[in-house]
Amino acid sequence: MFSKRIDLAGAAAFVAFMALLPLVFGSNYLIGVLTVSVIYGIWAVTWDFMSGLTGRENFGHSLFIGVGAYTAGFMNTSLGFNGWWSLPAAMVMSVLFALLIGLPTLRLKGPYFALAMLSGAVIMQRLMLIFWEQTGGEEGINGLTPLIRSQLGFYYFALGSLVAITALLLALARSHWGMILRAIRGDEATCQAAGINVTFYKIASLVISAAFAGVGGAMYAHYQLQVSPQLFAVVTSITIITMVYVGGMASIYGPVGGAILLVLLTELLRNFGEWRLMIYSCTLILILFFLPNGLIAPTWRRLKGALRSRQLRSLSNAPSAGQPPVHKVDKVTQ
Repeated sequence: MFSKRIDLAGAAAFVAFMALLPLVFGSNYLIGVLTVSVIYGIWAVTWDFMSGLTGRENFGHSLFIGVGAYTAGFMNTSLGFNGWWSLPAAMVMSVLFALLIGLPTLRLKGPYFALAMLSGAVIMQRLMLIFWEQTGGEEGINGLTPLIRSQLGFYYFALGSLVAITALLLALARSHWGMILRAIRGDEATCQAAGINVTFYKIASLVISAAFAGVGGAMYAHYQLQVSPQLFAVVTSITIITMVYVGGMASIYGPVGGAILLVLLTELLRNFGEWRLMIYSCTLILILFFLPNGLIAPTWRRLKGALRSRQLRSLSNAPSAGQPPVHKVDKVTQ
């Protein structure tokens, strides 16, 4: 109970901080950076839900992001649908791609799923260039309408979506469902021997991950007002995986902090010019080398442990109810 109260207090403090930050500084540039970091947080937490909990690495998470973004682009510009309809449509299309790749590959052991996801993202990126008359080629699809005209309003919408998605995935991760996914990561053969339908749970977790990643892709498209094949690039997936590792894999909430931290770090290093990439890379190497379990989630666990120990010490030192306090006597003289 104490741990849950601490978690709720920490989540409330994080949301309040992120909500007040643009109001305190009042910079449109900062609001833009925060919006991008929040959307990356959605992508990171969806990757962690499937790959972090099950241990099946996904090197092509950008496939779902790109599919969601291009679905929004086609629906809004070519078909004339309102932008809000692109969010559920992006979920459906991303789920279809997840089933197309997950059904044949997640039944097998080995690196087939990771390679299939990587190949799928690369193939889709090439197809967007080959069929340039329909997709816009390198320039992509331009002229999307914003979901919300106000930049600050869109930021709060993205922040609310991140909080809702993270809360839902965290609840699933801490339920019986999450326990089974962690058991699959630990020993898949034992789970199968126990009668658990391992394939179903892996495919279902991939579907959930893909659906919300597609929503994040559609949100990103309507924020940038354009879509490009770069969203399918492998570097997008690698960036998301790095954010998850920095935040703390299989924690769900850790990747949110990792995404926001790395996006803000990238922007803070812009003034260093050509040294920016080297400083950024060295920082990541130090974090991954000295903190192999991540930075955000382990730090939060240590903080909770310290608060719990402090509470236990205060309870052990407090007198019992209905009993007078005991006074210690050092010496008794006759």
